[in-house]
Amino acid sequence: MKILSYNVNGIRAAIKKGFIDWLVSANPDVICLQEIKAQKEQLDLSLFEKAGYKYNYWFSAEKKGYSGVAILSKTEPKQIVYGADFNLASTEGRIIRADFDTVSVMSLYLPSGTNNLRLDLKFRFMDEFMEYITELKKDIPNLIICGDYNICHKEIDIHNPKGLKNTSGFLPEERDWLDRFINNDFIDTFRVFNKNPDLYSWWSYRANARNNNKGWRLDYCLATKPLEKRLKRAYILKDAKHSDHCPVGVEID
Repeated sequence: MKILSYNVNGIRAAIKKGFIDWLVSANPDVICLQEIKAQKEQLDLSLFEKAGYKYNYWFSAEKKGYSGVAILSKTEPKQIVYGADFNLASTEGRIIRADFDTVSVMSLYLPSGTNNLRLDLKFRFMDEFMEYITELKKDIPNLIICGDYNICHKEIDIHNPKGLKNTSGFLPEERDWLDRFINNDFIDTFRVFNKNPDLYSWWSYRANARNNNKGWRLDYCLATKPLEKRLKRAYILKDAKHSDHCPVGVEID
C-alpha cells in the first residue's frame, strides 16, 4: 500500500501546475492532501475520478479559501471520519480519516504559528490533538497520520538550526511536543529508512530557497508501533513542484 501526503497550497492552483498528470504518474493507493483552500463544490471532481480516485473525500474550513484537508483513494474505505471532537480540528478543516481493513490513514494540517495569536492557537491544537490521538489509538491501533505538522523535529530537519531556533516551526516547545508525540508509540517512518541531512519537504518562496535547498522538513507520515514490521519504504519526492511543499510517502505491506 503506497500512501502519499502533500500540502498542495491550494488544490486549484496545483491543478494548473500539472498536479493531475503528476498524480497519475505517482500512482499512490491513497493520497492525503492539506491546505486545499477550496470547497468541494468549487472542484471538478471528475478530474480525480479519471485519474483513478473514484473515492475522494474533502473537508474544508468554514472560512473560504483557507486550510482544508482531503483524502483520495483507489479503493473504498470502510469509514470516513471528518474532523475530531475538538473545535479547531473541524472549523478549520484540519483532520480527516479513512479507515481501511487493516490500517487507518489520517490527513492532518496542524496550524502554523505565524503570529502570537496563531501560535497560541497552535499550542492549543497540539495539546488537544495529543489527547485525541491518545484515546483514538485505543480503538484504532494501526494508524498512520500523514500531513503537514508545521514543526521540524530535530536539527537535521532544518537547514539553519542555530539561526532559526527562535522561529515558530522550530521552537523548543514545538520540538518537545513533537518528540513527546512520536514517543507516544509512533514511528517517524522517513527516519527509519533515511538518516541523511539536507532532506526537506518545504522551502520558502523567498531568496531562491528551493534551488539552494534552504528547507525545512515539516511533513511526516507517522505510523503507530504495531505497523513497524509492515513498513517497506519511506521517502520525500522533492521533484514534485506544484507547491512550496513537496510530497512525502510511505509504503506498507
